[in-house]
Amino acid sequence: MKPDSSLCLTGLTKRYGATTAVDQIDLTIPSGSYCCLLGPSGCGKTSTLRMIAGHESVSAGEVLLGGKYVTHSSAAERGTAMMFQNYALFPHLSVLDNVAFSWKMRGKPAPERHARARELLELVSMTQYQARLPAELSGGQQQRVALARALMTEPRVLLLDEPLSALDPFLRIQMRAELKRWQQELGFTFVHVTHSQEEAMALADQVVVMNQGRIEQTGSAREIFNAPRSEFVARFIGAHNIVATPTGAVAVRSDRLKLARSPGNSMRTAAVKAVEYQGTCVQVSLAPAGEAPDVQWSATLSDDSFDAAPLAPGETVYLSWEPAEAHALG
Repeated sequence: MKPDSSLCLTGLTKRYGATTAVDQIDLTIPSGSYCCLLGPSGCGKTSTLRMIAGHESVSAGEVLLGGKYVTHSSAAERGTAMMFQNYALFPHLSVLDNVAFSWKMRGKPAPERHARARELLELVSMTQYQARLPAELSGGQQQRVALARALMTEPRVLLLDEPLSALDPFLRIQMRAELKRWQQELGFTFVHVTHSQEEAMALADQVVVMNQGRIEQTGSAREIFNAPRSEFVARFIGAHNIVATPTGAVAVRSDRLKLARSPGNSMRTAAVKAVEYQGTCVQVSLAPAGEAPDVQWSATLSDDSFDAAPLAPGETVYLSWEPAEAHALG
């Protein structure tokens, strides 16, 4: 039976002088789940991660891991491991010794620590590179070594700070799949900080959208995308148009917006601003009539539907959507 790796944050707060970076957040992360803290720069997600890790002191509130208060425990005592954005590998140590380092600090004999390090290098498909130095590895290989080194500490919770940001787009997609596979195989809790909506949607069982030190919304990726609760979440997640109505604002997904050249049952008119071919779809940028000049909507059309009735910048189109597709915002 795997140990309880659930996390519970209650009233968690971080202040830097007069600035409040994290403002009394309450969050429960189930044991064995993959949670992404998602939000723009400065929203408090990394400060939250560092408080969970024990790398930042807590100004107020509590951190519980597996039902045990660890708020004031040292980083080494609390059962978490941090995988840093720049991987922080020791440049003068081989891959094998980088991974084995934490056990060396515990005084474990070399044969024992190297045997365990080799097991973890096999898990991340890096056995053949164990004698190399970090400078001789690619970014993706360095990430695998950093993950193995973090796992060497036998954590109940693995904390990842923007782990994919330094990778090229193709490798980022590949490593997303690997992270999810490792989390499922290992069975403990991953908490992953990112500003990438796509990354959070692909990885997370639980997405936590943060804004100005507070949690705007938490839920599954599908819940967050299909039912954003606020304008901020709808705009940040993307692919939503914010429409003002007599009863308040609603969000309409860009792939649910219908475009026509004749009025029909249209609800709004708009000018086509730009057309961008994206392979599997075409993105049409729109300036809706009656809105401020800087307001822009978008429609995502299938390749076939666009080719059947191509649009060009400068054209006027009529917009409509099914009433059920308009999601009310708080």
